[in-house]
Amino acid sequence: MIKEGQIGVTTGNIFPIIKKFLYSDHEIFLREVISNAVDATQKLKTLSDVGEFKGDPGDLSVRVIIDKDAKTLTISDRGIGMTADEVDKYINQIALSSANDFLDQYKDNANAIIGHFGLGFYSSFMVSKKVEIITKSYKEEPAVKWSCEGDPAYKMEEADKTGRGTDIILYIDEENEAFLEKSKVESLLNKYCKFLPVPIVFGKKQEWKDGKYVDTGEDNVINDVNPLWKQKPAGLKDEDYRDFYRKLYPMSMDEPLFWIHLNVDYPFNLTGILYFPKVKSNIELQRNKIQLYSNQVFVTDSVEGIVPEFLTLLHGVLDSPDIPLNVSRSYLQSDNNVKKISNHITKKVADKLEEIFKKERTPFEEKWDSLKIFVEYGMLTEERFYDRASKFALLKNTDNKYFTLDEYKALIESSQTDKNGTLVYLYANNKEDQYTFIDAAKGKGYDVLMMDGQLDVHWLGLLEQKLEKTRFVRVDSDTVEHIIEKDEKTSVELSDKEKENLTEAIQSLLPSIEKTEFNVDFKSLGETTRPVQITQNEFSRRMKEMSSMQPGMAFYGEMPDMFQVIVNMDHPIAKQLLGEVKDKSKEETTAFASENTRLKQVIDLALLSNGMLRGEALSNFIKRSVELL
Repeated sequence: MIKEGQIGVTTGNIFPIIKKFLYSDHEIFLREVISNAVDATQKLKTLSDVGEFKGDPGDLSVRVIIDKDAKTLTISDRGIGMTADEVDKYINQIALSSANDFLDQYKDNANAIIGHFGLGFYSSFMVSKKVEIITKSYKEEPAVKWSCEGDPAYKMEEADKTGRGTDIILYIDEENEAFLEKSKVESLLNKYCKFLPVPIVFGKKQEWKDGKYVDTGEDNVINDVNPLWKQKPAGLKDEDYRDFYRKLYPMSMDEPLFWIHLNVDYPFNLTGILYFPKVKSNIELQRNKIQLYSNQVFVTDSVEGIVPEFLTLLHGVLDSPDIPLNVSRSYLQSDNNVKKISNHITKKVADKLEEIFKKERTPFEEKWDSLKIFVEYGMLTEERFYDRASKFALLKNTDNKYFTLDEYKALIESSQTDKNGTLVYLYANNKEDQYTFIDAAKGKGYDVLMMDGQLDVHWLGLLEQKLEKTRFVRVDSDTVEHIIEKDEKTSVELSDKEKENLTEAIQSLLPSIEKTEFNVDFKSLGETTRPVQITQNEFSRRMKEMSSMQPGMAFYGEMPDMFQVIVNMDHPIAKQLLGEVKDKSKEETTAFASENTRLKQVIDLALLSNGMLRGEALSNFIKRSVELL
């Protein structure tokens, strides 16, 4: 019996719409058709388990076959198959309200079309000029052949297929002949199907023989049907997790720091393994390393909105049947199950970090330099994570000692509280460049933190908001005598003319550096403190650093670097300089400064200690130093 008809769509022709709006995602067809084959296979397993199917299930692999001569790609399963009535119901009837509603709602989201209306099978028409289904149900009914050439007209007839299951035969069109290449199909199978729960066979395994690869008699199964995340954690060893990490990321040279095995069945289903990788220098390069699956079918590796933002830096796998296979990102971000999953993952990560910190503090400290970017990012973006992480987040000082926030507060409270009762945390971000300032601070009995991470400048801003009466100051932002104000400042008594002439003398010898400004200031620092020091204002410098990572702060990024040239008026050299220039005119002051070797030397020493003496200026300084010796 042959049956011909029109596919039940209320649009005039669904196929051009599929072709047009799904073109950018057309590789997804392979995932959809194979997923259907896996579903049919698993249904047969279930029927066999409960006794509804009495026969021998036999080989339940799904096979993918390329025939380059016929230009066909066939996906073949031995699942439950379909009767003629079922083909009519599941293939011929596509209930869509109208073409206009369909296009208006989904024109901007290709992924939302597939699957959302049961169109998974029809994605095959994105790459095919003709599609055939040859299927035989596990029930005692005749086999059916269905064919369609990419328009609403179809043809159904009896087939002579004897074995149970379904063959989907795609006649690949000219534009998509890449899908007849073994390497292309193999890469898609590895992307979408490598952890499906039913064996996926693609050709035969090969061996090297007589100078070339030849097929063996063994099926090439491309997937792992029982991946590590589906197994019970109690039966797994550390090496199992490391091996799985290498399978996920074969190009990675580093071992993960540690991992979290998720296994939740209430109030939602979620399994997976999240790895903390060793962090590279660029955050962006670390993203999109979490693979999202739905019942072992690959969905995406773009998981923003599904896991908390800070955990997009982790690597690994998440699998949940409660996350729909094909929906828009806006749907995911508003879905209650997704929100619950996101909150649960945050809690599990916090639990794991706190557990390691409490049980294995020394190894935790050893990993902290790699871990802190995750912890800081989480504290910055997730309020609930901040509350948990404040117990195990660590501060490291310039002596490489680690402290919790509470421990460090207790350490510095007595020595680093200023006259207003504010606790001042001193920090450096380059131990070598800021050595002079670190050494001076230690000489005063202060402790100095290392804040050299990518997010540290944002994190310390957060800590200033969260910790009562607390501020962070980089160690080179002021002289050591004034960086933590204990008493009222001792003012310097200079007339406007004296300030003007001293400023002119100093400014005339400072280098011209692009987007850099120097302001001269005069302080009373004691006779033994250096005559000239250069510091950088904490606020303006910090704003510039933050602007490099926050587009909304671009205004600060365009501002010049602001430095203070601080002249210690208690030092004999400064006193002598004042006496020599106070009565001179502007021109006389500039001429005097250009000839004054001692003044050049102390300014160059200040520049040198800040890493700002380069090129010809450095060469002149060295020559002058030798002459002075």
